[in-house]
Amino acid sequence: MLFNSYPFIFVYLPVVFAAFFLTAKYVSHRAATFVLVSASFIFYGYWDYHYVPLLFASITFNYLIGKQISRAAKRKLWLVLGLAVNIALLGYFKYTDFFLTTVNDLSGSNFDLPHIILPLGISFFTFTQSAYLVDAYRNEAAQHNFLTYCEFVTIFPHLIAGPIINHKKILPQFTAAETFHINIENVAMGMTLFAMGLAKKVLIADNLAPIANDVFSRADGLTFLEAWIGAISYTFQLYFDFSGYSEMAIGLGLMFNLKLPINFNSPYQARSIIDFWRRWHMTLGTWVKDYLYIPMGGNRHGELKKMRNLFASMLIIGLWHGAGWTFIIWGGLHGLFLMINHQWQRLKINLPEGINWGLTFLCVVVCWVFFRADTSRHAIAVLTAMTDIHNICLPSGGFYEHHLAFLSSCGVEFVKWPMPGSLFNIMASLGLLSLVLALCPNPQTLLTALHNHPRRLEALASVLGIVIAFTLLAIGHIESEFLYFQF
Repeated sequence: MLFNSYPFIFVYLPVVFAAFFLTAKYVSHRAATFVLVSASFIFYGYWDYHYVPLLFASITFNYLIGKQISRAAKRKLWLVLGLAVNIALLGYFKYTDFFLTTVNDLSGSNFDLPHIILPLGISFFTFTQSAYLVDAYRNEAAQHNFLTYCEFVTIFPHLIAGPIINHKKILPQFTAAETFHINIENVAMGMTLFAMGLAKKVLIADNLAPIANDVFSRADGLTFLEAWIGAISYTFQLYFDFSGYSEMAIGLGLMFNLKLPINFNSPYQARSIIDFWRRWHMTLGTWVKDYLYIPMGGNRHGELKKMRNLFASMLIIGLWHGAGWTFIIWGGLHGLFLMINHQWQRLKINLPEGINWGLTFLCVVVCWVFFRADTSRHAIAVLTAMTDIHNICLPSGGFYEHHLAFLSSCGVEFVKWPMPGSLFNIMASLGLLSLVLALCPNPQTLLTALHNHPRRLEALASVLGIVIAFTLLAIGHIESEFLYFQF
């Protein structure tokens, strides 16, 4: 079930909202929790009910292992067992085909690929529960029962694609008395965030998708302009798609009086790669820092080991995103850029902010090309086209050929425009989105700033009403999955 679908917006969400708060008021808080957990399993099963038993088995296993770690004598053994099973589960479903393909390519063997269907959200609920086991070993696990633990893992706003939540921060909210009473302010703020995220997804990301898809499907035959348009379009598409989902998830959580962590903080305004990773997919970055980078030694054992730990962490982030060399290269490039960034900081050379931003954004775009491309060869083909200034083409006929014919003496060719949408509309849209991303605050910051200004909030509500109307009309025309569902 998609957040950006009529069944979710007009059926599932109102029914679950009413059932949760009515049950809390007229039956009990525990019964209301059971309603929310049951609704979350239904939400998950809507995609493929065959994997609901797998999700429930994973939850039960990790809950029992966590209890054993908390009270058993051989705590480390139980931790290793729990982590091993989680890694094995994720490895089997996500990496079996990749592993066998790599073996076949390297050895010339011919192992059959099982083509295992990836359970939705497995990367997220595996990481979430692995962190819980580690915290149980550290004696940092919050007190809870099985029902509350189920809610922690399955709560439907975050189940499929995050934000990755930490049990120490979310479990106390599940049992707080105020959680079970409707808070009009939270509902209003939550609906506003949900509407903003929905608009990002439906009105922006889904309209950029055809452009990016067209370019990357023709990776071997691109011109300079097409390659750059495709790379920038995907850079923006991914941000508006994933940040839109995260804001919808945070908004949904707030409607149920749950404060989920912020996942994005204007990442394309970053002035360095270090700054970018403090702003992009923030909950994943926090998870990797707390449960991989620091346990590996962090920055405590000299500069060389710090760089090693940093690079290894980014490789793991890349592999977590997808079973393919393009994702590993993407993670490796970010690791390399982070290492360079850290060493550059040691030199204490200050460049103008504009140059810092430009270099950072360029590095991010180059990395996204690998992230999006079907193969590393296709990624290199796109990047090669992006550097081929001798292969610039403009649309033939009309304004361009009539008014810019003199450019043909500089090597510019006029050809039939192959992309969906006119060049002017595409460039104008990307230019406008660039200004929005460079200058505008993220929705959470905007709402916080407007919180004490009722008139401004009323104006925002009026604008959002119009946006929601257009968004709901667009849903009927375009209904697509969020990009991070594949991870």
